[in-house]
Amino acid sequence: MEYIRSDKRMSGTKRVLMEALPLLDVRVGYINKNIDSSINLIQAINRLKKEKNAVLLAHYYQEPEIQDIADYIGDSLGLARRAAETEADIIVFAGVHFMAETAKIINPNKIVLLPDLNAGCSLADSCPADEFADFKAKYPDHIVISYINCSAATKAQSDIICTSSNAEHIVSQIPLDQPIIFAPDRNLGGYLNRKMGRDMVLWDGVCIVHQVFSEQKLVRLKARYSGVPVLAHPECDAPILRHADFIGSTSQIRKFAVSDKHDTFIVATEEGILHQMQKDSPTKTFIPAPPESGCNCSQCPHMRLNTIEKLYLCMEYELPEITLDENIRLSALAPIEKMLEMSKEIA
Repeated sequence: MEYIRSDKRMSGTKRVLMEALPLLDVRVGYINKNIDSSINLIQAINRLKKEKNAVLLAHYYQEPEIQDIADYIGDSLGLARRAAETEADIIVFAGVHFMAETAKIINPNKIVLLPDLNAGCSLADSCPADEFADFKAKYPDHIVISYINCSAATKAQSDIICTSSNAEHIVSQIPLDQPIIFAPDRNLGGYLNRKMGRDMVLWDGVCIVHQVFSEQKLVRLKARYSGVPVLAHPECDAPILRHADFIGSTSQIRKFAVSDKHDTFIVATEEGILHQMQKDSPTKTFIPAPPESGCNCSQCPHMRLNTIEKLYLCMEYELPEITLDENIRLSALAPIEKMLEMSKEIA
């Protein structure tokens, strides 16, 4: 199965001849083409950004070399805001599929590119839209707050979208007598229920990366580094969160580490965030929380599918491109706009 876009979807000052444009095999999910070893990929990507009026948005969980050339690095809330504000013609998303979809939902007339279509999300995949529709039908009096880590089709069934940065702020604006379905992350939803005294109905989804941390090993690490704060993402299991001194989104964890007086921290989230934390505070020490096994399980395998080579080819040929059914896009846009409106007070 092969796909190639029509000429009218090409943009930028440099036009690529159609016969020179490689076929994008959807079974592969990215442009699979050898690159001339003499090309300086960093310089080439920066050149393409200027030539094509493209903006490169990257999540904290990307490889450091991609973070270092991004125009903006952030968590899901920050990335959604930047996607809504950009005047670029092309949005290149160094992240995962649901993030690129969100950018397309907000920017239907812009080209949105994702270096590798296989860069999915275990949490988003845990909540298929058809199954969620059946689940939602059981609670007709509930409003739906969906974590941004879900597909466009699931967003389209939601009343409000949230991120880990604004979830508590969003939920706090809902009257206590209004029942809520929270999807798809049971850990984030459970954390909010415990902290806020809510009784939200939770979809049973999890992030595979935030599931791997070992409570037993974390306790031993805390004993070894007495007094060192543990910073944790709310997607972690409740036993990990019980040992955390600060719980927050990736951006909130980053800000906390800058402002806090301690010089050493244990960090329980995807370890890609450590790159920016170390750049923020080069004299401080950041220790990744230990996973259950000895593998690099605290690296998201989906995020790491994007490479500098795929990023260059994606920008050169403007593929793979994210497309959405217009009815789904419009239905998903309303809860995203609701989130942005309800989160104006959050810096």
